[in-house]
Amino acid sequence: MLLQINNDIEITNDALLHQLMLKYGSELKRITYLYVNDRMECEDIIQEVFITCYQNMGNFRHEASYKTWLIRITINKCKDHRRRWSIRNLIYKPKINSLNTSQSSENIYIQLQHTNEIIEQIASLSGKYKEVLILYYYQEMNMREISEVLNISINTVKSRLLRGKEALQCKLERRKKLE
Repeated sequence: MLLQINNDIEITNDALLHQLMLKYGSELKRITYLYVNDRMECEDIIQEVFITCYQNMGNFRHEASYKTWLIRITINKCKDHRRRWSIRNLIYKPKINSLNTSQSSENIYIQLQHTNEIIEQIASLSGKYKEVLILYYYQEMNMREISEVLNISINTVKSRLLRGKEALQCKLERRKKLE
């Protein structure tokens, strides 16, 4: 099947999928990892996202960008994953491999512990707060973009972001008091 782009370029679904995978694959993996905190599950979900994308290319209405569409699919797949009974009972142990070698080992360890703590706490938030925080802070999307991706009003994005930040702060403060 050929898909016409800009009235002058025709591209096959296979070629378009390949371009989308190259362009957005890394971003989608980051979103997925922040949701599920497991590298293997992340890879599986990303495969499901691109399979769904390929199967539904003919239904894409160009009302949003491919990026927005793929992020929406990714978030839905992550939510589906989290709903599965067997997955709800697992304890996620996030691992971040972004180590800067110019820092001391002690500073790297402290930074990694702090990052892991934040990711654990974000993962424990309810989905509506988690998704807004991930899109805002990790994907650096603005309120309008988040509104489009999640199909909610900008005011809802603002309130969820504020409440999500408050909930995250409370969780982090509670955890510090316990230590």
